Amino acid sequence: MNIAGPNNQQKLIARVLTLHFQEGLSQAEIASNMDLSTAKVNRLIKQGRELGMVEFIIHSPYQRLFELERAIKERWNLDDCVVVESVTGSAENTLDLVGKAAAEYIAKTVNDGGVIAISGGKAVSAIANNLDASEDVPCTVLPLTGGVQSQHYTDVNHLATRLAEGLGGEAVLLHAPLHSDTLAERDLLMSVRTVRETMERAANADIAVFGVGSVEGDDATYYEAYPLSNEERKGLYETGVRSEFLGHLIDESGALCDVDLNSRLVSLPLSQAKQIPCRMGVVSGLAKAEPVNAALNGGYLSMLVIDDEAAQALLG
Repeated sequence: MNIAGPNNQQKLIARVLTLHFQEGLSQAEIASNMDLSTAKVNRLIKQGRELGMVEFIIHSPYQRLFELERAIKERWNLDDCVVVESVTGSAENTLDLVGKAAAEYIAKTVNDGGVIAISGGKAVSAIANNLDASEDVPCTVLPLTGGVQSQHYTDVNHLATRLAEGLGGEAVLLHAPLHSDTLAERDLLMSVRTVRETMERAANADIAVFGVGSVEGDDATYYEAYPLSNEERKGLYETGVRSEFLGHLIDESGALCDVDLNSRLVSLPLSQAKQIPCRMGVVSGLAKAEPVNAALNGGYLSMLVIDDEAAQALLG
């Protein structure tokens, strides 16, 4: 009689799997109880998994968020994605949670002596709100664009200073507006030594942190930086503009739109921004689904922090 036949072997495997995964015994404890070697127990567990005898089901309120993260990473080939649960009925609290998640990610990612380059925007301001000055990371934070001083979240120098203070680093400022009046003025500003050197440092940053701007709706922050009439806004959208990224107006595919506004920007060119190793997009709210889709399609982001409602809308 062959006591080591297939049925007995599967029964042995099943017993080992039950002791290990259901009763919580270690491999060494199973080996001692069943008079087997630890190596034998390890092989039996491996065999059981290969035969499909083990199935894990994780019951967690966070599983839905993890699935959204996985789906976004796979669709746009991202290095990482963090999805934060939205706060029903409170866009402000949701933005704060997104900012907190991004702040935690930056604090654990940036190394001593690292360089962080940032855009303006409410999301970047939310990150600054959630950085703890006790982090004490000797890093440098600098702008990717000129600034607009109408709001605290459009003044990129102000944001760079706040992020640097929150990390325990130092800020480098860029004294130029985001929009110039003419192409010649823009070229002159970009040729100024301090502006040129800051842009060069930004292009070689370790981490870039981007807000992604809407171009549709009453809350579109792009029009706080560059006011346009409702008719002009409608015209931009009808020509294919779907997002503002580093001040650049881009279409659904992420390509630069053929509009005059793009030629007068004091901003790092998108082709250079794409070369920064870690490119974090930070967005919150349903209105950001279309703009961030454009940025993702253009390959401008390698990592995304987003709330779950916006994430679901993004995935369609």
